[in-house]
Amino acid sequence: MSTLAKKRRSHMSEEKIPVTFVQYAADILADTNKGLSGSNIVRATAAYAVEYDVLIPHAAYPFDAPNKRTALYDNLMAFSGSQQYRIIKELCDHSSFPSTPSRERKQLKIRLVTRYSHLDPRDTPSEVNETLIEETKHWLEDYPESLSLYTQALEKYDHGAFQRNLLDDLRLSLEKLLKEMFQNGKSLENQISFVGRHMKSNGGSSELSNMFVKLLDYYAKYNNSYVKHDDAVIEEEIEFILEITSSFMKHLLRLSVSNG
Repeated sequence: MSTLAKKRRSHMSEEKIPVTFVQYAADILADTNKGLSGSNIVRATAAYAVEYDVLIPHAAYPFDAPNKRTALYDNLMAFSGSQQYRIIKELCDHSSFPSTPSRERKQLKIRLVTRYSHLDPRDTPSEVNETLIEETKHWLEDYPESLSLYTQALEKYDHGAFQRNLLDDLRLSLEKLLKEMFQNGKSLENQISFVGRHMKSNGGSSELSNMFVKLLDYYAKYNNSYVKHDDAVIEEEIEFILEITSSFMKHLLRLSVSNG
């Protein structure tokens, strides 16, 4: 591990997420009606305790706590800041929750990554804008095909699968979104004029609309040039493509809703 990484790891071990935020997270994740069950709280936090060799106050169920929220809060407080970050983030997507996250859990996750992503416990955390990613997933909820492809691309990115399939997924996610928005079957290249008209008709400035259309045109050409062959993909550019695709989709959907 490099000296910089060691310093970063040392800093993370000293800093913890503020108790007010941990309490906020526990209140949502262990909500009486919509939160994790008591047994799931113990099972999940006990697994992290074993992994990190940490003693938690509530390691068995039923626990000695007045309610689920208190039990989860107490257990979370036993971990370091970087461990808390990982645990809260992963509990937001616990398998016992419905596949579509509640508004409260979405907001919790966005606030977590916005404020405390510097506590990400990975040695080499991604520099991708996690807040943008979470917000884009939120806006895509009414477009399941596009969301599914977008999620697949994120999973490949998270696992270091820097290959043309990742970019294929991003391009197709955007293309499917535009097809559904404009109710047509056109390819990405043939949607550019529709995008420009859509932006202007929904209150977008001419300057931004023109810039957006030009960027989308270059985006389509980029994909045609680099995505057809695995060895042509430049890994250092993938993060940018991921974020600009997210920005495209988020802006178009927000524009539609705010002027719908």
